[in-house]
Amino acid sequence: MVTAAACAALAAALVCLPVPAGAARLAALWPPAHPHGHGRRSLAAAPALLGALLGFAAAGAGGALAGGLVAVVLRKRRSRHRTEQQAAAASEQLAAAVSRIADELRAGSHPAGALAGSGADGALARAVLAPAAVAARLGDGIAPALRRGGAAHPDVAADVERIATVWTLAERHGIPLADLLTRAHEDIRWRVRFGATVRAQLAGPRATAGVLTALPLFGIALGQLIGADPIGVLRGGLPGQVLLVLGVAFVAAGSAWSERILSAAVPR
Repeated sequence: MVTAAACAALAAALVCLPVPAGAARLAALWPPAHPHGHGRRSLAAAPALLGALLGFAAAGAGGALAGGLVAVVLRKRRSRHRTEQQAAAASEQLAAAVSRIADELRAGSHPAGALAGSGADGALARAVLAPAAVAARLGDGIAPALRRGGAAHPDVAADVERIATVWTLAERHGIPLADLLTRAHEDIRWRVRFGATVRAQLAGPRATAGVLTALPLFGIALGQLIGADPIGVLRGGLPGQVLLVLGVAFVAAGSAWSERILSAAVPR
């Protein structure tokens, strides 16, 4: 029992550890030749492999399958939370740039100059708006250029689509563009802040879901205390191995479904 608990704790700790700052700096200095190729897939598979190895050491073949599944679930959850935070920060950055553009247009600036950005804009906002700035200088369509810029940045693609729609409406119907962009800025800001509020309010339900996910572990511990030896059953023989894999699979499915329900409450 001690060995299994120690292996499980070590697996969870290693899976959840952040990337060291030194490693991140080295990766930035020497990027891989094929960033979307085999190297990235191997890195993504590393937690599953680690979990499988530790699970095998704790409970044999069934433990390997269960450990790999647990590692994948933890990795996906951590990645999803990080993606949500990055998307919120990117939307805030874009909203600030849209507000600046609206102010400059209202002051009489040409769209090309307003879209060109300033030092106050974040790097992501400048990258998203760069194709539109070039299109404005060349006299091409600005809305399609905005969509091209947004397509390269999925975190803000939906927000950029709204801005492109606003730009099209202004050009087609003669509505003051600065006013429409101000409304777009307010909409983006509201969704980001409301999303943060909803995520904070979901902390309680998430904690409840976590407790429910951990209940089988308490059941195993209680069985071990009264002498039923559930760990021995799970580690020994084919029936125990099958039950171990099925139990972990059901718990993982329940955890993923709970997370899906909670995530659906956050505005996109």
